[in-house]
Amino acid sequence: MEIIRIRAGGPGDIPAILGMLDSSVEWLVSQGRTGQWGTKPLSESPKTVESVTRYMDEGDVFVAEVEGVPAATLTLTDSAGAYLSHLTPPGEPERYIHWLASDRRFKGRGVGSALLAHAAEETRRAGVSLLRVDCYAGDDGKLVRYYESNGFTRTEAFTVGESEWPGQVLARRV
Repeated sequence: MEIIRIRAGGPGDIPAILGMLDSSVEWLVSQGRTGQWGTKPLSESPKTVESVTRYMDEGDVFVAEVEGVPAATLTLTDSAGAYLSHLTPPGEPERYIHWLASDRRFKGRGVGSALLAHAAEETRRAGVSLLRVDCYAGDDGKLVRYYESNGFTRTEAFTVGESEWPGQVLARRV
């Protein structure tokens, strides 16, 4: 059985994190699922690079490694992104997951679930009982079901921008 090690991330991990995002886009495109992140590498998007860097500055980045190789990442902050400012606030402290992504070479090895469990534990340690995340809710709905399989429940659906990108907020009590 492989050992998944989760460590704190930092600015030096930005290239690896962008590589994980690019790997995810490549995999989504190969599945014909381009609605989530499009067809171009996210590392080529200044907006994405800025977002990854900003959330790193605002929160706590975690990197899951398998045999010393960065395999997945997520960032925890104290609130949802500004693009969700139109939704009802939770009315209590929360921790919020941003940029959960994995290098698709590690698909099926449990690195994403290990990070989600780690995020729940970090949230609990911080004395906060609400962990939330949002994700793409279009196409076949697999991503929403993935979060549900990791203990999250659907709370609010939303759309973003002129394209009306379909999203779903999910929550987990910890």
